[in-house]
Amino acid sequence: MSTGCEGCQRGEKFDLPFSIAFQPIVDIHTRQIYGHEALVRGPSGEGAYSVLSKVTDDNRYYFDQQCRVKAIGLAASLYPADDDLKLSINFMPNAVYEPRACIRQTLATAERLNFPLRNIIFEFTEDEKMDTAHVLNILSTYREMGFRTAIDDFGAGHAGLSLLAKFRPDIVKLDMELIRDIDTDPTKRIIVRHTLRMLEDLGVTHLCEGVETAAEMAVLEELGAGLMQGYLLARPSFETLATPAIGGAGHA
Repeated sequence: MSTGCEGCQRGEKFDLPFSIAFQPIVDIHTRQIYGHEALVRGPSGEGAYSVLSKVTDDNRYYFDQQCRVKAIGLAASLYPADDDLKLSINFMPNAVYEPRACIRQTLATAERLNFPLRNIIFEFTEDEKMDTAHVLNILSTYREMGFRTAIDDFGAGHAGLSLLAKFRPDIVKLDMELIRDIDTDPTKRIIVRHTLRMLEDLGVTHLCEGVETAAEMAVLEELGAGLMQGYLLARPSFETLATPAIGGAGHA
C-alpha cells in the first residue's frame, strides 16, 4: 500500500534539509515535564523561517509529511524508554488532502518506532483562510485514530469560540499575547481567568504558552493555570531535550 496521499503524489517534493528543536511543556502543579513541542529548524539549528519561507502551495503536502516523520523519529530516539511524555506536532490543515490518506506515513513511522499514538498531539493554528468543515473532519479523524488534538494561539485567531462549540480538542493553547505582561495588565487577568474556567467547564486541558517572566508565572499559578511553556522554563533545544529551569522538574 502506498504511504503517500494524492496531495503528495500530485505536489512537488521538499528537498531543503531541515531538523527539529524541542521545547518542553511543564505541569507547574507537579513540577514535571508533560511533553515537548516539535519545532522546525534548519539543518544546523537555523530559525524556522529559513525553512518555512520555502514552503509553497505545491510542496506543502510533502513538507507536512516530512515534519511529522522527522519529529516522531527524533523524539523516539530521545525520549526515555517506556515514558509517557507527549509529543506535540504542528500541522497545516491546508496540507492535509484527506485525513486518513495523509496520516498513513505517520502511522507507519509511529508503529515502526513503537511510539504510542496516544502520546502524539496534533496542534494547529486557526486563521481566516481556514476551511472549518475540513479542519473539523481532520480533528475528528485523528481523534478516532487515537491521537490527541490541540488548538494553538487561542485568542488570536478568527474562529476559536465557534470551533470549540463544534469540537472540543484535548488541549487549547492560550496565545502568548494574552500571557505577556499579565502581571501588570488587569484586563488580561480577567480574560485569562474566565478562559481557564470556561475550558475547565468544557473538560478541555489548557496550556499557557509564551511564559517569559517569574511574575507572569506567579499570576498564572494564582489563576489556576497548570500546563505552561515558554522561555522562562526553557528555550527550544536543537535535536535534544531541554531540562526546564524549575525546581523539581522531572518526567510526568
